Amino acid sequence: MAGQLIECVPNFSEGRDAAVVRFIEDAIGAVPGVLLLRSEMDPDHNRSVITFAGPPEAVAEAALHGITRAMERIDLRRHSGVHPRMGATDVVPFVPLENATLAECAAIARQVGEAVWSRLGVPVYFYEAAASSVERAPLENVRRGGFNRPALAPDLGGPALHPSAGATIVGARRLLIAFNVNLDTGDIRIADAIARKIRSSSGGLAFLKAIGVPLASRKLVQVSMNLTDFERTGLADAFQAVEAEAERHGVGIAGTQIVGLVPQKSVEAAAARDSRWKDFDRSLILEDRLASARSLR
Repeated sequence: MAGQLIECVPNFSEGRDAAVVRFIEDAIGAVPGVLLLRSEMDPDHNRSVITFAGPPEAVAEAALHGITRAMERIDLRRHSGVHPRMGATDVVPFVPLENATLAECAAIARQVGEAVWSRLGVPVYFYEAAASSVERAPLENVRRGGFNRPALAPDLGGPALHPSAGATIVGARRLLIAFNVNLDTGDIRIADAIARKIRSSSGGLAFLKAIGVPLASRKLVQVSMNLTDFERTGLADAFQAVEAEAERHGVGIAGTQIVGLVPQKSVEAAAARDSRWKDFDRSLILEDRLASARSLR
């Protein structure tokens, strides 16, 4: 279909060496037709996220370029960080934006996964809409055990993972919001307790995944969240849930973080519920970033 636009938001297991992240970013941005929307690093997570969009063929090619460069420069045997991880290129989701379907993105994920295994020899897991079974659809199920002790064998390759690059998890999903709330304490037990209380798997908010992680460089802890259906559980819902539990534990909120970009309607919905969202940074809104990137073409 003409005028198709999809997004890709790969997560790489490097958040401390800016030169490595730039090396990967340059490979992605060099593919004709690709709109590079955002690149960010976090030293405590030791993870970077690069957000880009474009026609399906260009996005698939750019994703392969990024995965290849990550394999060349990232060695998980020397990696440390608080975020769970399976590979040098850890997760590669494809997301339909304009005139594209989730099924088409799943087909692209399968295509890219096949190339990762056949060309690079890096085992591949498929998740969400590209998963080979219902049990393998949730990212947390696929990633369980991590690089050192994977609980599941890869869908392609394996059973042993690549010695330095691990395995890459490739899939297709709808828009997701990665939203973190930092707590004004260094006590990880509090972040863990809040995450357990509010996440859907524990009977908390629907469509909310959450874990507690330490931020050693900032002497804080964080409730790290994924909002998998922001129209059902939104930014204001997640923030207010963390805020209420933090107050119950006697700690304050030290700040918030958006990873990647968020759709305009998610911010509008949050502002309608909580006035603190009215001054949201528009540079983090997906539609604004797309418009800006297109204007530079």
